[in-house]
Amino acid sequence: MKTEIIISGFGGQGVLSMGKILAYSGLMEGKEVTWMPAYGPEQRGGTANVTVIVSDDRISSPVLSKYDVAIVLNQPSLDKFLPRVKPGGILIYDGYGILNPPQRDDIHVYAINAMDKAAEMKNAKVFNMIVLGALLRVCPVVSTEGLQKALYKSLPERHHGLIPLNMQAVEEGMKLIK
Repeated sequence: MKTEIIISGFGGQGVLSMGKILAYSGLMEGKEVTWMPAYGPEQRGGTANVTVIVSDDRISSPVLSKYDVAIVLNQPSLDKFLPRVKPGGILIYDGYGILNPPQRDDIHVYAINAMDKAAEMKNAKVFNMIVLGALLRVCPVVSTEGLQKALYKSLPERHHGLIPLNMQAVEEGMKLIK
């Protein structure tokens, strides 16, 4: 099975980190992965995106024009990537910052309130992990166990104390999907 994912939003929302953690989770589970970020001045507030492919088989190319899953966290990202979701695919978006909700009936659309949930948890830094939890609920491309292993492997040891909070955020994100 191969899943082609685009994650896009403003720089500072944890878009690139989310993609990196997702890719690392796939590696921890013995899958083939690619992680291709696109950023520049985007890190300072512009739109950034990352393409992640997780596959049971070898991946021929990391360059994609259509996606199985799109996670969009701002209106410019929605405008750019909504037409590029394959029919039957999945779109997940955070309602915060989306002025014109998506209008497609040939894909599965999930609106989540991850920003509100992060505020409720009193930690804006877990926003991206909440979104990642929502993804894993509708598209379990990796397991939560693989995700936790990836956090321990990819985060500096000084941040390992935050992993339980991050895993709680993943669980909260899974609950946001209805």
